[in-house]
Amino acid sequence: MLPITGEVLVHEGDAVSHDTIVARTHVPGDVNMIPLFYILGVEPYELPRVVLKKEGETVQKGELLAITKSFFGLFRTEYRARYGGTIELISDITGMVGIRDFPVPINLNAYISGKVSKVIPENGAVVQTLASFVQGIFGVGGERHGEIMAIAEPQVELTPDMIDKSCAGKILMGGSLVTADVLKKAEAEGVKGIVTGGIRRVDLTKFLGYEMGVAITGQEETGLTCIITEGFGRMTMAKHTYELLRSCEGRLASINGATQIRAGVIRPEVVVPYKESEVGEFKEEEDALAEGMYPGTRVRIIRQPYFGAIGTVDTLPAELQQLESESWVRVMTVKLDDGRVVTVPRANVEIMEE
Repeated sequence: MLPITGEVLVHEGDAVSHDTIVARTHVPGDVNMIPLFYILGVEPYELPRVVLKKEGETVQKGELLAITKSFFGLFRTEYRARYGGTIELISDITGMVGIRDFPVPINLNAYISGKVSKVIPENGAVVQTLASFVQGIFGVGGERHGEIMAIAEPQVELTPDMIDKSCAGKILMGGSLVTADVLKKAEAEGVKGIVTGGIRRVDLTKFLGYEMGVAITGQEETGLTCIITEGFGRMTMAKHTYELLRSCEGRLASINGATQIRAGVIRPEVVVPYKESEVGEFKEEEDALAEGMYPGTRVRIIRQPYFGAIGTVDTLPAELQQLESESWVRVMTVKLDDGRVVTVPRANVEIMEE
């Protein structure tokens, strides 16, 4: 979706790649207010007479904008525009001149390869694809694309010597911990992204150069996108996640580190689209997933106190049960990979697609 209305360039049924521009628009620039009457030493009511442009006209940075003359033309004061843009205001009351920056063009790409299933007039499009899909727990950095490349087993800590020139343009995956030194080395080598199990807060702060806030990530000015699949600290990447990404090695993936933990939850993601010729292979799997959860379904718990734990559905009691919060909800029992059997609300788990 475009941030404001614009022009949609694709049609329903069109095939697109990740870098296909599907829509475009122009975002209005900021208004720069200039106390021109003070700079030129004139009264505000004199301003329309000395300004060489009219409201609605454009001016380039450095272009002559106003001239004043005094003592029968012997003395002359000039003002050249410090900003380029459109003259928005010439006030003979305040003596201010407002110049709005030129509009900023925005081209919106498809992000993933697939087909346009719906066009939203003047706003954007829906792109549909069959893909391997992994959601992380936390991430930084925006949308990027590159080939998946495995560099470590899921339990191994990533080190700078694992990264060299062959990693340029790739999305690296694997490992249990990434440090600031690894992220900086990867950024210097032109790596597009890193997907790993965990990160320490101190390393994240060291890499970004500032303390991370709690609102939404994804807008950081970094050279790569980092996606954490398990949590903070040293955390072995889940076997299922690792094997899925490892099976996609060499494929072009789209990643986005945007994370939001408040209302309207957004989670970082890795999307690896498949080709049309491969779609038939997954029809049976897609039909099975439509059935929902049942005993034996692999799930990940996404709320405390078992946040990030992975296991299989043990039972699905039909009756409502009361929680400590005194609310009545449907629950399930999950047998975790470490052998424990825990009871959690059904809304607190997500299916891990096999």
